[in-house]
Amino acid sequence: MAVNLRQWLRDRRLPVAIVLVGLAAGASQLLLWWLGPAPRARDFVGPPRSSYTLNDARVTEFGVDGKPSVYLQAPRVDRREGDESLYLDSPTFQIPAEQADVPPWRGKSRYGWVNKPGTLLKLQGPVELHRDAFTDAQGTSRPEAGVLTSEVTAWPRENRLETAQPAQLTQGDSRMNGVGMRANLSDNHLELLHDVHGILFPQSRNAPARPARAGSAAAAARPGKEG
Repeated sequence: MAVNLRQWLRDRRLPVAIVLVGLAAGASQLLLWWLGPAPRARDFVGPPRSSYTLNDARVTEFGVDGKPSVYLQAPRVDRREGDESLYLDSPTFQIPAEQADVPPWRGKSRYGWVNKPGTLLKLQGPVELHRDAFTDAQGTSRPEAGVLTSEVTAWPRENRLETAQPAQLTQGDSRMNGVGMRANLSDNHLELLHDVHGILFPQSRNAPARPARAGSAAAAARPGKEG
């Protein structure tokens, strides 16, 4: 009987080897499943969910002095779970001036984002800002001013904003273009940083236009100074 079994196994070595390999692989997989760590949960499942949504929303952010630092209005505002930041669709905004005789900066963008403390505002474009003409406390007329760019990072409580993208500044009839911009709205100082070019007009509308020098962007943007 033993001889017949050995003969049978010799005649069927290949099928028997396949069966043994399969059993060994199955046993190894079972042992790995039993001794291995539990599978990790997925860290990210889908997009961040909105904790609530507002339609035709109006948002006012206040500074440390208790005064409004920015007014925001949007047809839709989503507050996200986790960081509790606000996402705005097609927002319009108003940044009040610190001086009583200076009009606010008003603007609009395609998208907006505000962090939970309200200290950081990001706008994606096109982004447009505009300030009306006014007469300051010294009786000097200041022409209207505007900014056009593709994105802006702003600190409303500090009345500061900046962009690394191409930007266009206008003040009255003067027009300046450059790459990168910094602005301090407290003193109405706007500065283009790189590749600055444009045309500056003196206060007299009858004076001929002259090309702007690269270093004159800050002077052109500062109200009351000719480039």
